Amino acid sequence: MTAIARLLVKLGLILILAGGLVYLLGRLGISLGSMPGDLTWRRRNFTVFFPLGTSILLSILLTLIFYLFSRFRR
Repeated sequence: MTAIARLLVKLGLILILAGGLVYLLGRLGISLGSMPGDLTWRRRNFTVFFPLGTSILLSILLTLIFYLFSRFRR
């Protein structure tokens, strides 16, 4: 049971750090939702937003972070 508790604490800390980073980026005027490659379709009654560029950037960043964590854990 303590292993699950430690995992949840670590995940909570990661979420807090990610939230703080997004907050600080927003305060600096950097918006993750308006990058090149993000697709938006607007019609009369609805809007479809697909953040393709943001998704690719976050995927690359998370891959690098998890790779570094796995290297230091050994």
